[in-house]
Amino acid sequence: MSPILSALLCFGLCLSQRISTQKQTLLKPTIWAKPSSIIPKGTLVTIWCQGTHEAVEYALYFEGSISALRRWERPRSMKKVTFPTLTITLHSAGQYVCLYQSGGLWSEPSAPLDLIMTGMYNDTPALSVLPGPEVVLGANVTFHCQIETQTNTFFLLKEGRPSHPEQRYGNVQAVFPLGPVTTAHKGTYRCFGSYNSYVWSFPSEPVKLLVTGETGETSPAPVKPTPSPGDIWDLCPSTMEMGFQPAPDLALWDHTSQNLIRIGLAVVAMVAGMWLLVEVWLKRKKTRERASRASGWEWRRFRTQRPFNI
Repeated sequence: MSPILSALLCFGLCLSQRISTQKQTLLKPTIWAKPSSIIPKGTLVTIWCQGTHEAVEYALYFEGSISALRRWERPRSMKKVTFPTLTITLHSAGQYVCLYQSGGLWSEPSAPLDLIMTGMYNDTPALSVLPGPEVVLGANVTFHCQIETQTNTFFLLKEGRPSHPEQRYGNVQAVFPLGPVTTAHKGTYRCFGSYNSYVWSFPSEPVKLLVTGETGETSPAPVKPTPSPGDIWDLCPSTMEMGFQPAPDLALWDHTSQNLIRIGLAVVAMVAGMWLLVEVWLKRKKTRERASRASGWEWRRFRTQRPFNI
C-alpha cells in the first residue's frame, strides 16, 4: 500500500475515533434554586436542573446521596426540569448537584448548589463600616460584624452578587477589610453569623456603601426595600432578576460538528477508494506492458535463430 493511501486511511480512522469520543461526551448540566439559594427557615424552595433536549432522565444528589429522580417518556422534551419542592430546614440545607442521562450515558455532575437556611439563631448581628458609609474612590474600608450569641464563622454578602460570600472566623465579631474601593464596590451589604456553612443567623440590617468619584459626586446604588427577618432576602437573585440565560444548547453545535466530520470521513473514504482503483489500474497496465514487451522479445529471438541442419 502506498504511503499516501496509508495516510488517508489513518486520517479516516482518527476522524472515526473522534466521532465515537464525541458521542460519549455529554454536556455538564446547570442547577439553580427558586426563589433563591439563601432563604429563611421553613421557606419553600424549588431546585431546577437544565441539560439538553436529548435527556431522558435527571437525578438530584444531596451531599453524595441520591435525593430525587425525574423520568420522562419520549417524545416530550426534557431539557429543563424541576424536582419536588423542598421546605428548607436544618436537614435539607446543604449541597446539591444534578445529572442527566442521554443515550444510555450519564453526564458529569453540575456545579454544586449551596442551599443555605437563614434564621437559625435568635440573635441578629450588627454590621457597621469604617471610616463611614460614604468614601472616596480608592479608599480602604472595613466592615465590622458583631453578634451577642457566640458563634465561630461570619459571612459578608453584597446584595445581588451571585458569587461566594466573604468568610471570616471569630467568636462574637469579625472584620472584613475592603479596598481600594472602586465603583463596583458600591451597593448594599449584610452579614450573618454561623456554626454551619449551610445554616446561618438572621441577616443584619443593611449597610449601603457609597463611592465618591474624583468629581466629588456620589454614585449611590439602588437599594431594595428592607425585608423583615421572615422575608426572603434574595442574595442570589432568581433567574428573572438576574436576567438568567439558560445554558446554550451546545448539542446543536455537537451535531453540526459531527455531521461535518462524517462528511469529511466520507470524502476521505471516497478519495482513498479512487486512489486504490488508480493503483490497481496502474498495476494492471504495467503488467500488460511487461507481458507485451516479453512477447515481442520472444518473437524477435525466434526470427533471429538459425535454421537447424538436417
